[in-house]
Amino acid sequence: MENVKKYGFLAMMALTTFAFVAAGGMKLSGSEQMHASFGMMGLPIWFGYFIGACEIAGGIGIWVRKVAGLAAAGLFIIMAGAIYFHVNYTPLSMAVPALVLAIFAAIIFVKRRKDILK
Repeated sequence: MENVKKYGFLAMMALTTFAFVAAGGMKLSGSEQMHASFGMMGLPIWFGYFIGACEIAGGIGIWVRKVAGLAAAGLFIIMAGAIYFHVNYTPLSMAVPALVLAIFAAIIFVKRRKDILK
């Protein structure tokens, strides 16, 4: 049972990393689809690039024990913003992936918070 928890957690971290690095890469590449949401909320274009860089850093950071908790907290905050966007500007069902990633980030934070800056 312990192995199931361990490997399940690692699989969740891998999925989280893949999702954030892919989304961040799309934002950094200047994808219009990825930047449209920032424009709809009246945010400047540079903010989309900033969030993309943070997503990539966070996706990698969750694997570094000393900063994993902070990286997960940052990713959770980004997903809170994504949930806000989807609730206010898209059909509610579009918020589900952001909600799942927010839950994953929260789980990672809880599991890694004791290691923060040790």
